[in-house]
Amino acid sequence: MKIKRKIYWNLCLVALLTMVVSALITTLLLCQDLQTQMRQAVMTEVRYLESAMEVSGKDYLVHLKSRGDGNSVNRITWVDENGSVLYDSYADSESLENHKDRPEIAAALKNGRGESVRTSRTLAEQTYYYAARLTDGSVIRVASTTKSALATVFHTVPIMIAMAILIVLGVLILAEFQTKRIIAPINQMNPDDPQAGDVYDELAPLVRRLEKQKETIRQQMEILKEKQEEFSAITENMREGFLVVDSKGDVMSYNKSALKLLGIPEGEEGMLSRHGNAAWEEHTDPGKEGTLSQDLPANSQNTGTHNDAERHKANVNIISINRSENFRRVVDEALKGGHCEEMLDVGNRHYQIIANPVAESEERSGAVVVILDVTEQQGREELRREFTANVSHELKTPLTSISGYAEIMMNGMVQPADMGRFSGKIYKEAQRLITLVGDIIRLSQLDEEKVQMEKSPVDLHLLASDVVKRLQDVAKKNQVTLMLTGKPTVVNGNPQILDEMIYNLCDNAIKYNKPFGEVEVNVAMIKDHPVLTVEDDGIGIPPEDQERIFERFYRVDKSHSRQIGGTGLGLSIVKHGAIYHKAKVELKSALGEGTTVRITF
Repeated sequence: MKIKRKIYWNLCLVALLTMVVSALITTLLLCQDLQTQMRQAVMTEVRYLESAMEVSGKDYLVHLKSRGDGNSVNRITWVDENGSVLYDSYADSESLENHKDRPEIAAALKNGRGESVRTSRTLAEQTYYYAARLTDGSVIRVASTTKSALATVFHTVPIMIAMAILIVLGVLILAEFQTKRIIAPINQMNPDDPQAGDVYDELAPLVRRLEKQKETIRQQMEILKEKQEEFSAITENMREGFLVVDSKGDVMSYNKSALKLLGIPEGEEGMLSRHGNAAWEEHTDPGKEGTLSQDLPANSQNTGTHNDAERHKANVNIISINRSENFRRVVDEALKGGHCEEMLDVGNRHYQIIANPVAESEERSGAVVVILDVTEQQGREELRREFTANVSHELKTPLTSISGYAEIMMNGMVQPADMGRFSGKIYKEAQRLITLVGDIIRLSQLDEEKVQMEKSPVDLHLLASDVVKRLQDVAKKNQVTLMLTGKPTVVNGNPQILDEMIYNLCDNAIKYNKPFGEVEVNVAMIKDHPVLTVEDDGIGIPPEDQERIFERFYRVDKSHSRQIGGTGLGLSIVKHGAIYHKAKVELKSALGEGTTVRITF
């Protein structure tokens, strides 16, 4: 109930009760006063009659009746000492019964004076009797009949009702005015500053409590704000996607990484809030709140918009973010109370979806979904499997040759004249095996950054010159011209690794060149950075293979590579050597025109 209405009706009730009580008390006091006056008048009249009767006797009563005074308002009765009625101003005395047993008559005969009050059966009237004994023993009595107090009250009821209506109308107007006047300071109270302005003293405890509560709320809001900022800082800086959904599948919170990982462009996630709930209701199994049991088109997505302020209360349905079967299965299982993990492919990226239920008071209230980008991990795992297969194949080939030649020699099936040739083949395959193992070990060291040799200033031009000299015979054998240009340029690096990098680049440029082709090795300082360039005019590399030639054991033309030898790890060593030296490798190649590899330190 409003306080204004309560005050209003309380004022009206108090006024009405006051009016009724006052009217009743006034009426009763008035009746009592009238009764007193009437008794005094009757007693005075009896004294007059008593004096007159003592002088004139019955003649005075006859004289009164002849004058008409005997029919006065008050009834006069004269009774002898035996109770017989001698005179009555209202009736024939002979028709009246003996009055000796009347209380006032009996009292007057005994004590000289007597009075009594008798009420009619209807309670509407009451009669006051006063009697006095005369000297001759007779009794003169006067009776006065008036309305009773109850009758008087009932008689004033219409007047009281009329007055009540007038008073109530006045009270209503006054109460309305007073109520507004009383409520005004309360309505004008400022919740932010309760003590400002005029405040009732009675409201002081309430004001103090409001101030205390306001301070408590402010402190709690500051704590909540800090917690929210901490939560936002953590989630927004996570590389992993983070989603919180309620039991109905609506997204309560998410971070930017979740949208990014799931391929939803930033600034377009608003469509989710418009389509999410309808999609959920349409594709949710009836009777199973928050489950995704219907089959939907896989890999379909909706996009929409939510700013940072809305991110923690998105009202986006989880089904609108990604409708793939695996994604729905993870969320569905978490909402049912179980832990679930699934893989999800979006475009050419691979994600691991992990969902766990969230419970409050032994009741499931939602789920937490974490999205991990495992594309690189999957790629490394694929490379590891491919590398293992390639290593197994590359090791098996020379070992098979060595085993075969050794078995023939062991069984005496080789002529003494051919012994040197077979031994040479075994040696060649063994050297190839040693080279392969060495490259694998070197590559493993570069991968794990466990190269123990220290870095020192190295002249790239001098190092390249030594490599060119070592490969001149190979170049002449392949009818390729190998040359070095540039000037001395110093880098801080590991001489052995740098030597292997230059050697592998030059070796590949010679092997994959054309007869009478050229290979130029250039060392220069470009924009304050040492640059090593190996350029050839050989067969070139197809565009589709250029991104993969630095992978281990990858060969563009496997048949040609087998003929010219090599381990297939040369360019991988170049790549990882550049990473070790924090250098950048650039490749430019065209089929039939040649290849250029540039390393910028």
